[in-house]
Amino acid sequence: MSKIKILVVDDEADILEMLSYNLEKEGYDVVKASDGEEALRKARVEKPDMILLDIMMPKLDGIEACRKIRAIKGLESTYIVFLTARAEEYSELAGFEAGADDYISKPIRPRVLLSRLKALMRRKSGSDKSDVQVLKVHDLEIMKDEYIVKRGNEEIALPRKEFDLLFFLASKPGKVFRREKLLEKVWGDVFVVDRTIDVHVRKLREKLGDDYIVTVKGVGYKFLSE
Repeated sequence: MSKIKILVVDDEADILEMLSYNLEKEGYDVVKASDGEEALRKARVEKPDMILLDIMMPKLDGIEACRKIRAIKGLESTYIVFLTARAEEYSELAGFEAGADDYISKPIRPRVLLSRLKALMRRKSGSDKSDVQVLKVHDLEIMKDEYIVKRGNEEIALPRKEFDLLFFLASKPGKVFRREKLLEKVWGDVFVVDRTIDVHVRKLREKLGDDYIVTVKGVGYKFLSE
C-alpha cells in the first residue's frame, strides 16, 4: 500500500521542520513548501492526499492558496487543514468558505496533530464505503467517487465540503436536518461554528441556484423532494 502523501506549507522554517519530522516518523510521505505560490506548484505536481496549510504567509496567503488549490483538477477531494495562530471567528469562516476541511491552532502539539490527521483519514476511508455512489435528483447527477455534479451537459465544480453537504442532503430529499445534525454528519468530530452550515448553503445556492435546498426557519435545511 502506498504511503499517504502530505504537503506541509509554512513560512516558519522551524515549524516546517518540526511538522515534517513528526509526520515522517509516523510513516507519511511529506512534501514541503514555504509559501503559497510554492504550495500551488507542488500541489499540482505531487497531488497530495492532505495539505497542512498556514494562513499567514508571504506571496500568497493560505486562504487564497486554498481557493486556487481547490480549483485544480484532481484535488477536489484532498483534505486541507489550516494551521493558524489566529483564533477569530471570521478567519475560521473565511477558511471554510475557501474550501478547508479542518482548522488547527498554533502552537501545534505533534500528538494532537497526528491524532486529528488519523481521525480525518479514517473518515475519508469510511466515507468511500457507501453503497450509493451516484445520486440522480431533479436535474442533477451527483457522483460521489468523482466529486462531480452534472446538470445536463454542464459540470459544476464544488469544494469538498460543499459537495459532501450537497450529497448528504440530496441523499434524503424532503427530510429536514438541524444544523447540529449536519455538522455531525458532514464535519464529524471537526469543531466548526454553526454559521459554517449557512455559509456552505449560501455558496451552494450561488452555484446551483435557489431551487434545491430549502431553509426551514428556526430549524435547519432540507433538499427539495421531487
